[in-house]
Amino acid sequence: MAEVQPRNRGRSCCCCLFGVIWKVVVALIVLIVLAILIIFFIVQPRSFKFSVKEAKLTEFNYTNNTLRYNLMLNFTAHNPNKKLTIYYDKMEGHVSYEGTRFTSTNVMTMGFNSFRQDTKKTNRINGVFSGQRVVVFDHDQISNIERDKKDGVFHIDVKLYYSVRFKVWDFVDEDDFKGNIKCGLDVPFGSNNGTKFMNAFEPTKCHVNF
Repeated sequence: MAEVQPRNRGRSCCCCLFGVIWKVVVALIVLIVLAILIIFFIVQPRSFKFSVKEAKLTEFNYTNNTLRYNLMLNFTAHNPNKKLTIYYDKMEGHVSYEGTRFTSTNVMTMGFNSFRQDTKKTNRINGVFSGQRVVVFDHDQISNIERDKKDGVFHIDVKLYYSVRFKVWDFVDEDDFKGNIKCGLDVPFGSNNGTKFMNAFEPTKCHVNF
């Protein structure tokens, strides 16, 4: 019986040590969660807002499986946060007509493809999609192009792929957050030969997937 007591005492000490370690780990987790909640409550992060204020299509001609196009868009990006600065590191725009993508390009702002947006600020971003590309449209799509020309308006889908970083106080997150922005636009059509636009563009809000 004298040999059993030290063994029981050793097991008891191990259990006590494990219990202390477990309590410390739980306490640290609780403190970390509380710190995150407090920071979240103070910062109150909100997704940025995106919209298209101006849009016009001055060329959209399809002949011999080649599409010639000239689309100009004027986006606005708004940062509604009071304590979060946004760094836009990359933004690429893809444009589609009736489900068929016909162009993609880097969307520029003031000559740069990267910029910082301070708190409660709104910035303009101009996108120009111009050129020609081999595209295969079916018979219905070709008919719809002629219809839209007569109506003076084309339904264009724009999807922007972005990479952003955030700054809180003096801390800048080095990890990029990636997502996309979807804009369904009814774009007025007018040719480069001086034809007036039959319709006015209605400013359109875009859906930000963050």
